[in-house]
Amino acid sequence: MSSSTVPTEFVSAIVEEMALGVDAAVECWMAQIDRALQDTRLTTLGRMSTVQEILANYKRLTGKTQLACRRG
Repeated sequence: MSSSTVPTEFVSAIVEEMALGVDAAVECWMAQIDRALQDTRLTTLGRMSTVQEILANYKRLTGKTQLACRRG
């Protein structure tokens, strides 16, 4: 079995890009939720419905049916 080493700088660059992507995605969803909650044209029920739509879209895109909070 042969082994190869990957330069630390390369791994760090990949990790940084992945972290930036996750941050951008989370910020996008949070911005959508914030807009829904601040929309004065909607009733309280309308705001909740819009947030539920955002959550349903997230679940559809990720293929998840359940969400869990990982406490560490």
